[in-house]
Amino acid sequence: MESSLGVVEDKYRFTLEGEQENDTKWRFGKRPNYDVVNKLFEEGRTKIWPAGSVEEKVQNLVKSWEAEIIHKTRLEDFKTIDTEKYTFSLNGRKAMNMKDIAALGGGYNPQLQTALPKELRFYDPDVETAVSSHNAFTTTFPRGFAVEILQVYSGPPVIVYKFRHWGYMEGPFKGHAPTEELVEFFGMGILELNEEMKIVKVELFYDRGELLGGLLKGANIDSSAEMGASACPVLGNTG
Repeated sequence: MESSLGVVEDKYRFTLEGEQENDTKWRFGKRPNYDVVNKLFEEGRTKIWPAGSVEEKVQNLVKSWEAEIIHKTRLEDFKTIDTEKYTFSLNGRKAMNMKDIAALGGGYNPQLQTALPKELRFYDPDVETAVSSHNAFTTTFPRGFAVEILQVYSGPPVIVYKFRHWGYMEGPFKGHAPTEELVEFFGMGILELNEEMKIVKVELFYDRGELLGGLLKGANIDSSAEMGASACPVLGNTG
């Protein structure tokens, strides 16, 4: 939602706020709008955390971090992370810095790493780009792919939390027809913050197959049908 000053208002993502964001380099050309996924989140969340609670602050930090990782391309535009010290690891793998993440293609690729053989990879982070991966998931989840924090086990500077990600598969995914069904997965996260409350380390633990398994249940379709569905994705509806 645009304000009268032309500044995007998003009550869950402070990384989108402020006039300084007018100078941010956005991956898809403009500041993302999360109205659609915010509606999904508010209708489908299982927890409503009190304003100002640790849980609410962690939830907003996670949403803000996801928004930056997906949509910002210049290191100087990041608010949530210390780009010089930041590392990310999935399921105990070797930690990646910002240079490693860029080499992998950015976007969702670091969060979908796999040791599966090439022939078994329905989603292959080695060949996907930040743009192609984002297009794939926004096409599959036209109402968005929301995240909520279910529990916070420890507060800053080392935050440990349990999360839930969910959406409705109302579009095709990698040659599989939409099922209209709820797709969700659960996991654990660890965020380490510095003295400026910026993230220097992220560790995520979850079953990649729990997500992708729900996307492969639909009947096989030809590529032309999927291309038509993904021609105009809603860019900005995940997280």
